[in-house]
Amino acid sequence: MRRTRSIVMGVVAVLAAAGGAVAVAGSAAAAGPTATFTKVSDWGSGWEGRYTVANGGTSAMTSWTVAFDLPAGANINTFWDADLTRSGQRFTFRNKSWNGSVAPGASVSFGFNGSGTATPANCTLNGASCGGGGPTTPPTSNPPTSNPPNPTVPGAPGTPGITGTTSSSISLSWAAASGTVTGYRVYEGSTVRATVTGTSATISGLGASTTHTYTVGAYNSVGEGPRSASVTGTTGTTTPPPTGLPKHALIGYLHASFANGSGYLRMADVPADWDIINLAFGEPTSVTSGDIRFQLCPAAECPGVETEAEFIAAIRAKQAAGKKVLISIGGQNGQVQLTTTAARDRFVSSVAAIIDRYGLDGLDIDFEGHSLSLNTGDTDFRNPTTPVIVNLISAVRTLKQRYGSRFVLTMAPETFFVQLGYQYYGSGPWGGQDPRAGSYLPVIHALRDDITVLHVQDYNSGPIMGLDNQYHNMGGADFHIAMTDMLLAGFPVAGNTANVFPALREDQVAFGAPSSVSAGNGYVGPAGVQQAVNCLVRGQNCGGYTPRSGTNPNFRGLMTWSINWDRFYNWEFRLNHEPFLNSLP
Repeated sequence: MRRTRSIVMGVVAVLAAAGGAVAVAGSAAAAGPTATFTKVSDWGSGWEGRYTVANGGTSAMTSWTVAFDLPAGANINTFWDADLTRSGQRFTFRNKSWNGSVAPGASVSFGFNGSGTATPANCTLNGASCGGGGPTTPPTSNPPTSNPPNPTVPGAPGTPGITGTTSSSISLSWAAASGTVTGYRVYEGSTVRATVTGTSATISGLGASTTHTYTVGAYNSVGEGPRSASVTGTTGTTTPPPTGLPKHALIGYLHASFANGSGYLRMADVPADWDIINLAFGEPTSVTSGDIRFQLCPAAECPGVETEAEFIAAIRAKQAAGKKVLISIGGQNGQVQLTTTAARDRFVSSVAAIIDRYGLDGLDIDFEGHSLSLNTGDTDFRNPTTPVIVNLISAVRTLKQRYGSRFVLTMAPETFFVQLGYQYYGSGPWGGQDPRAGSYLPVIHALRDDITVLHVQDYNSGPIMGLDNQYHNMGGADFHIAMTDMLLAGFPVAGNTANVFPALREDQVAFGAPSSVSAGNGYVGPAGVQQAVNCLVRGQNCGGYTPRSGTNPNFRGLMTWSINWDRFYNWEFRLNHEPFLNSLP
């Protein structure tokens, strides 16, 4: 993917050189600081823009912030020589550490590439109009004897108040600012969290039990006025629903419908150490049908397979001992694409039929391959529009509502569909990225209050960038630590600090590891797995990585593919990790 992006940027550079610079919104020379926009090139579907920040005043500038609006649908894809944050269609650029100081008479510039045919509007420089003190060129005719008053920025809004909180949001309201007001921006520090036209806003996507401080600024065509006084609010707590699981759980997949070279294992013979047993797999009759079927492994493939009645009786015995048995949908060969509402409804009815027939405790979503991807233009993980994403979310919510609060929901995505979203999300601004990148994020986010455990597969993965902006490779404790820390700390999606995927609760997070060298690429021995858990839970022996999430004493546990492969290798995974998990605080 990085190579593809380099090729695209090379094409942009060639087009920019061929097209020449086209000044679109430059300002005339003005007293005081100004920010002048130039559209360097335009190739129809995109363009390169540049702002030049010039200090026409008499004292040095120590920092600068340029903000502007783009119309709906427009986006900024890449940028340089400045840092970018975004709120809706308001884009805010701030100086880097090395170019914030601008002496009188000097200038600096930054650039970016945008999509569509948009041109920036409502530009402000450090809160004032980008045009500075106005043109110095004399008028071509005598001015009127009585000039109309010049427009000014609005006054400060009233001090905001907290009108409501949930575990993931804070609602605010404030008194209107004086003067002409186009809208209001809600800030957390220097970051715009919301842009609204009224005098209230709700900031969502926040972590539970977290404290946030906000100010509000009013703006119009001239610029933004002074900020309001600040207000501080704290989100509510989230009480984990009762699951009947131990604090630290051992989770495994049972080859119930196939043997896969590791041999068949009857449900009654699964050791009691396994707290969640995922039945692999329920699969669709076709990729887009939504019709999920499950049957026990045929006797020809699995000699000694139990009868269905024996299988159900063994499930009841596990449940009586406090274990959870789920149907896992998908797997490597079970591609599921809910492209229509009809497929969504068939998914609900067919999965419910399996759960009811075997008396299962819930559902594991193991969509792999091409099951999930994002349509071009679907860039907001909080508000997805792609049918396969929207329909899956709706289907799972329906199942959750049907079975109630004790319904167990787990997910086992690959790193490509989750952590890769830190760098890439969907097809990207150019439409050239793999549309599957990060595509689980909207599903996880929409269902975060319903998920019992998310256990990402830390195997069969390429290098993934962690929150330290370094690439991590599977096969050691470092990979487990860095990948899991991203879920426990949250991360900006596609590097956009205004679009942060919030952290999950500690009790919702486990990580997946192969039980043996035959089970998958990226096998890590017991010592390495336990080093990773000790780092995440206790903050000990973390190697060269510092977890951004701190210590996580409620970390849920470990998942493995698979119970069958673990038995094949004399139960190495179970015998090492079950007592280790029980020893954790």
